[in-house]
Amino acid sequence: QVQLVESGGGLVQPGGSLRLSCAASGATLDSYTIGWFRQAPGKDRDGIACINDQDGINYSIDSVKGRFTISLDNAKNTVYLQMNNLKPEDTAIYYCSTVAEGSGPGTSWYLNLGQCPGPWNDQWGQGTQVTVSS
Repeated sequence: QVQLVESGGGLVQPGGSLRLSCAASGATLDSYTIGWFRQAPGKDRDGIACINDQDGINYSIDSVKGRFTISLDNAKNTVYLQMNNLKPEDTAIYYCSTVAEGSGPGTSWYLNLGQCPGPWNDQWGQGTQVTVSS
């Protein structure tokens, strides 16, 4: 089973950039669908982007399209989220996950991720905090 660790968050001014990393161990990511999610204070977790190189999937939700880019580095077994032109409303804890083999306990659907709604594994790590503030 693949284990994922998020990193790369921080405090950045509006308009700034960050690159988040989701490093995997236990399995190679090239056969997985991997997604980035975020949870702002007091709000539900939302899916924001997903990728599957083998299936040709690279999808971002409208609110981040053109600003965020998801990519997979097979050599480093890491998925990145390049975030440009950050806005205060991007402030959240960011998480990564993989699509589960089947639905049921421990999985959730994120229907806003159009090309990859799930089911997603619902076991979350600590995530990485992104704060956008002047």
